[in-house]
Amino acid sequence: MHDIRLIRQDPAALDAAMARRGIEGASEPLLALDAERRAAIHAAETAKAEQNAASKQVGAAKAKGDEAEFERLRAEVAMKKGEVAEQERIAREKDAELAEILMGLPNVMADDVPDGADEEDNVEVKRVGEPRSFDFEPKEHHELASAAPGLDFETAAKLSGSRFVLMSGQVARLHRALAQFMLDTHVTENGLTEVNPPVLVRDEAMRGTGQLPKFSEDSYQTTNGWWLVPTSEVPLTNIVAGHVVEESYLPRRYVAHTLCFRSEAGSAGKDTTGMLRQHQFEKVEMVSVTHPDHSDAEQERMLGCAESILQKLGLPYRVVKLCTGDTGFGARRTYDIEVWLPGQNRYREISSVSNCWDFQARRMNARYKPTDGGKPEFLHTLNGSGLAVGRTLIAVLENGQQEDGSVVVPDALRGYMGGLDRLEPVTSN
Repeated sequence: MHDIRLIRQDPAALDAAMARRGIEGASEPLLALDAERRAAIHAAETAKAEQNAASKQVGAAKAKGDEAEFERLRAEVAMKKGEVAEQERIAREKDAELAEILMGLPNVMADDVPDGADEEDNVEVKRVGEPRSFDFEPKEHHELASAAPGLDFETAAKLSGSRFVLMSGQVARLHRALAQFMLDTHVTENGLTEVNPPVLVRDEAMRGTGQLPKFSEDSYQTTNGWWLVPTSEVPLTNIVAGHVVEESYLPRRYVAHTLCFRSEAGSAGKDTTGMLRQHQFEKVEMVSVTHPDHSDAEQERMLGCAESILQKLGLPYRVVKLCTGDTGFGARRTYDIEVWLPGQNRYREISSVSNCWDFQARRMNARYKPTDGGKPEFLHTLNGSGLAVGRTLIAVLENGQQEDGSVVVPDALRGYMGGLDRLEPVTSN
């Protein structure tokens, strides 16, 4: 969220920042509303002062026995009281309108983010690992003889509709092994604190991380008003909502494995086969809360944490820096990690690591108290997938596939699979 005081001081800076996001003239309606709000506040304060002055004179008029002046002053007090109430009502309305517009404006881009319209303008940072050469035509994950029987889209559709999958057998076990492996790596090697958060959250939590009000259609809301989390970024980041923490408390580094839910609004016709794009999926999510001076370094650290999972699994990937047109609403800078999928013969996103600076902290009123004194300042928050479990499963299946339809299990996962080193083709019932 943006600070209206800073916009008031330098509206051109906001306009230039929002222009990079494709939003023109952002400051004008904000400043107009702000002027109306401030005028109403001033009018309320003036009327209140006049009300107080008249109230003091009422007693004096009564003591003098001046009935006419007494009644006139009483009427003036009542009138001023009404003026105060009306101007305060206007101020509240304008404040709410202003807050809603501010809530709907995206974060400011970092200077090093490349300008661009969409994913075609993202900039590749590096590639790690060479895609495997196959002496046969590689298949997609849902076509493999060892995986297809454990990926039941038909039954899932009967139960829940499209974009769901019912996993079973060795595929379900491999999926579970991946999540456990990711958690263990992040906790024991990367120094993150494991959290098991709720996956139902209030409006305030969704607003704090930027899902509301702008993106309500992208998430699911229950009949009693709770929201199903699109990612555990929401509960993890909101741990510090409304708090002023000691500077020594920072950084806080969290990791959680949860179910996630997305409506996939606007994705009709995209990735309709297989389990690449689902309404319900699982992610191992990382969230960091840091001192403002350290957030850029923390983003690089988090990127390394996510990459370490792919490196341990032996999966080829590339890192891209997202351009202005492809960067998410709440992010100031985002790196995507894209894993190589031989069945599609292309790289596909498996993680996004974003630095939100103080954008979410302002929405949540999350601050820290400097060790050397001074007023509390806003924290910086970051989030990143470490990794999307289902997409990692896809990558393991496709990269490890053999000509007979079996899949070689990466060394890093065999301990989680009871020593199993290969998924063998099975007969579907």
